[in-house]
Amino acid sequence: MSCSYSASCDGDDARGNRAFPRNTRFHASIAVSNHRVTVGDTVSVIVGIDNTGRTPTTTARGYLPIGDAHERFNIPMLAPGQSKQTDVEFRTVSRAILPIGHCASARETRSVWCVTKRSWPTASPYSSTRTVRLDTLNAGVPRDLEGQPSGQIVDDDLDFYGLREYEPGDDVRNVHWLSSAKTGTLMIRQYEATRRTDTSVTISVNPDEYVNGEEFEMAVSIHSSIGVKCLLQDRPLFCHAGNAHGQPRNAMEFLDNASAIEPDREDNPNLAEGTLKHSPDASFYFFTVGSLKDIEQIKRMTLALPRSASCVVLQASAGANRGIRRFANFTLATIGDLDDLPLIMGVLA
Repeated sequence: MSCSYSASCDGDDARGNRAFPRNTRFHASIAVSNHRVTVGDTVSVIVGIDNTGRTPTTTARGYLPIGDAHERFNIPMLAPGQSKQTDVEFRTVSRAILPIGHCASARETRSVWCVTKRSWPTASPYSSTRTVRLDTLNAGVPRDLEGQPSGQIVDDDLDFYGLREYEPGDDVRNVHWLSSAKTGTLMIRQYEATRRTDTSVTISVNPDEYVNGEEFEMAVSIHSSIGVKCLLQDRPLFCHAGNAHGQPRNAMEFLDNASAIEPDREDNPNLAEGTLKHSPDASFYFFTVGSLKDIEQIKRMTLALPRSASCVVLQASAGANRGIRRFANFTLATIGDLDDLPLIMGVLA
């Protein structure tokens, strides 16, 4: 991306001489090495400066806002028509959407600073949270007419697969009599299991439900890991975080949205209420909450969910022992570290 940037400043040095020419004009461009990174990665911002004026420019210092920080870089002396590039590197330290741009330039003499600000275009890399790889999510997903084939062969479903020989204990209602007559052996129908795949993932963004910011970030990682796996399995996904509700088309879009999740004390403590307004017919509901979320609140929250759906509440509790507790209408999984999540999901599968 690029834009025109012009700066015009007047100033005299200590001897009363002109410090720099009038109407110094720049054309600037900004490009980033990668628009999507993970926390801890390094991003390089390439700043191109062109002198489009008729006079040389003096050396200057540039200030490039990156999120809440300001990175400094040197602008060299440029002859008329000359251009140079400067690389500004920074390391992502938190999950965020980082706007880059709206630079300021400054020229220094012995007696005067002249700072001019113009609106350069902004680039916005996405610094995504850490996620972990999960195995196939099949736990508790019911079969129905709109389900997708799972690859699992069963004796009773809706999607016919083939025939096999009768074994003691088979239901005689599944005997395929025409094939049995032709072969002289009882043949049993087999089916490919179908499963509903629409899933809803909701995260509590109320900071009062978390011990600290680190626990909140772990919750975002849990929420993101579940969502990414669903989308990689081509399962329709509804995601909810505070007042943000959506149905991302792919894992990249989901992670971009997750980069913008921020704490909000106005978040409805009954997460199911907002979730059901936007995804009332999901077959599987995941809720990610903090360690300070009361178990009684969780129980009341899950009462509103459809009885035909499965529900797992993932409670981020930094440093706690991982564990699983089963209740009448939901399963509560305690996760003390993000690396516990694959083990927890493996048990629930």
